[in-house]
Amino acid sequence: MASSALLLMALLLLSCSSMGSAARRLEEYPPHPTVPELPKPELPPHPVVPELPKPELPPHPTVPELPKPELPPHPAVPELPKPELPPHPAVPELPKPEQPPHPAVPELPKPELPPHPIVPELPKPELPPHPAVPELPKPELPPHPTVPELSKPELPPRPVVPELPHPIVSEIPKLPELPKPELPHPVVPEIPKPELPHPALP
Repeated sequence: MASSALLLMALLLLSCSSMGSAARRLEEYPPHPTVPELPKPELPPHPVVPELPKPELPPHPTVPELPKPELPPHPAVPELPKPELPPHPAVPELPKPEQPPHPAVPELPKPELPPHPIVPELPKPELPPHPAVPELPKPELPPHPTVPELSKPELPPRPVVPELPHPIVSEIPKLPELPKPELPHPVVPEIPKPELPHPALP
């Protein structure tokens, strides 16, 4: 509610300021000249258009009714007699053939199998004892040869580089400061605004 009231107050202030500035602008402008009212031109009355008589059209010709053609009656188709079919021949029932009985299969005697042969237990072979491996004496390795210490080679002394004298650089002569030219600014004359008179309409 407070934000809407603030918005309304701001809108009222803006409208008042814009109306005041518009009134000031209107006061600054000169008043418009009074335009005399022009007399309305008198137009002639509309011409009266005479009513044209309606043209009399001839009556439609009467088309005579044509007589309907008499078609010949449909010829009567005679009914053909149904052909008499011969009766189906009677099929005699054939006697079922007598099948011979199945022959009786005699039971064969079970063959007597020989008993399994008894395998004699073989004596375990006596393995010879493992031969005793004699302990070999450890070979005596020769002692490591002593490497004689090599003497460090004597390097020649480094040559002494003589210090070169620094070259004397001559000072750069300073250029004299040139005076800045003062250019006069051109004066632009103010152009008067032309007052255009409002044309008076007759």
